[in-house]
Amino acid sequence: MARQPTNWRLWTKVLVGGIAISVGGPYLTLKLTPSEEEIRSRYNPDLLKKSIEGREERQQEFDDFVTRLKEYSKSDKPIWVVVKEDEEKRKKAIMAAAKVQQMEADTQREQMRREAGLETK
Repeated sequence: MARQPTNWRLWTKVLVGGIAISVGGPYLTLKLTPSEEEIRSRYNPDLLKKSIEGREERQQEFDDFVTRLKEYSKSDKPIWVVVKEDEEKRKKAIMAAAKVQQMEADTQREQMRREAGLETK
């Protein structure tokens, strides 16, 4: 059986279609997606004010998040294990700080009782 000749017309259509989809799709997405400023310009004034006020805080939170991720990625352990360990450390630090604060409040309360001439426990 003889080999059939290559259908160059078909392959040209396939390549042109593939290039059109590969290049045209992202291009259309880029052009049709509104920028952040365009979205903000459509807000009502109250939402715009809140958005502008909270922008720095959100940016700082994101920067902190990225910094923590970079620190987590330096470890050889899986990231979810490192995150869990870090959360436990933070909880312990918060508990220790609360304990110190409670002790200071108790000390201050006792001192105020002594100054007022009340009995201490």
